[in-house]
Amino acid sequence: MFKLQPSFKDYLWGGTKLRTDFGKDCSLDKVAESWELSTHKDGLTIIGSGDYKGETLLSYVEKYGKEVLGTKCSLEKDIPILIKFIDAKEALSIQVHPDNEYALKNENDFGKTEMWYVIDAEPDAKLIYGFKEDITKEQFKNAIETNTLEKLVNEVDVKAGDVFFITPGTMHAIGKGIVIAEIQQRSNVTYRIYDFGRVGADGKTRELHIDKALDVTKLECTKNAKKQYTLNKFEGYERGTLATCEYFNVDLLNINDNITLNCDETSFNCITILEGKCIISGKESLEAKKGESIFIPASYGQYTINGKCKIILSTL
Repeated sequence: MFKLQPSFKDYLWGGTKLRTDFGKDCSLDKVAESWELSTHKDGLTIIGSGDYKGETLLSYVEKYGKEVLGTKCSLEKDIPILIKFIDAKEALSIQVHPDNEYALKNENDFGKTEMWYVIDAEPDAKLIYGFKEDITKEQFKNAIETNTLEKLVNEVDVKAGDVFFITPGTMHAIGKGIVIAEIQQRSNVTYRIYDFGRVGADGKTRELHIDKALDVTKLECTKNAKKQYTLNKFEGYERGTLATCEYFNVDLLNINDNITLNCDETSFNCITILEGKCIISGKESLEAKKGESIFIPASYGQYTINGKCKIILSTL
C-alpha cells in the first residue's frame, strides 16, 4: 500500500483549485489536470511512499504484473484505467473519443470510456452531453463548418454529486466552473470538434480533428445524461456504486467513523480522497487527506479506513 504522486497538465482552460483546494504541490500557473493513477506514457504517476518511493507506477506493475494488478486485469503488465482530477476554470473543447477498435487502428492507443463524478460546480454550471435531437452526418458537418454546433448540443445543468457516464462516440464538454474526478480507460485520445476560437500559448488556434470526429461521433439525441445512484447506509459509513462496466468499477464512500474493506486477488484498489482525512490501516498504516490517492495491490487483504472523509474506490 502506498501513496501516488500525480502527473500535472497545464491546459489553457485550467484553474488553480487543484493546488489551493486539493493541496497539490505543483508550480504550474494553471493546473488543469492531475493524473492520479496513470501508467500512460503521456503522464506517468510516481510512487510517493513506501519501499518503491520514487519509482514510476508503470515500472512497479511491469515488475510484478498480475500479482499486484489482479486476475481481472485485461493487461499482463499495465493498468488499463486512468484516474484524474480535472479543474475546468473555463470550458473544455467540444470533443469526442473513439472506441477501442478505431483508436487501436488509427492512434495505437486504447479507446476511451469514462465517468465523471462532479466534486464542485459553480452556480449555473453546465456541461455538454451529446445532441438535443437526432441529426444527420451532413447536418453535423455543416454545423461544424458554419460555427453553429452550439445550437445543436444538449446542455445539462450540473451540481456537486452528479455522475455522468460517457461512452465512446458521445460528444461532450466539461463546462466552466466544474471540478470533477474522472475514471477512464487508459487512453489519451481526444478528437476536438469545436474550441470556441481559442488560441494556445503559441498564439495559434488549437488543432481540430474534424474528419476523425465525423467518423466516430454518435448522432442520436441524448437523454437522461445524469447517471442515478443510491447511497446505502451502514454503521459508520454510506456506500453506493457510481459506475460499473467492462473496464472499471467505481464506488462512492461517505465515511463517518470507519469501514473495513478487502482487497482480494481479483483487482487492486485505488482510493481517491475527495473530502476530509483518514488513516488507512492494514499491513502498514498511512495518513491521507483530501486530494491524495492510494494504491493497494491485489491480494493485499483486509484494511480499515478510519476518519471522516469522502472517497472514491476504483477497481477493475
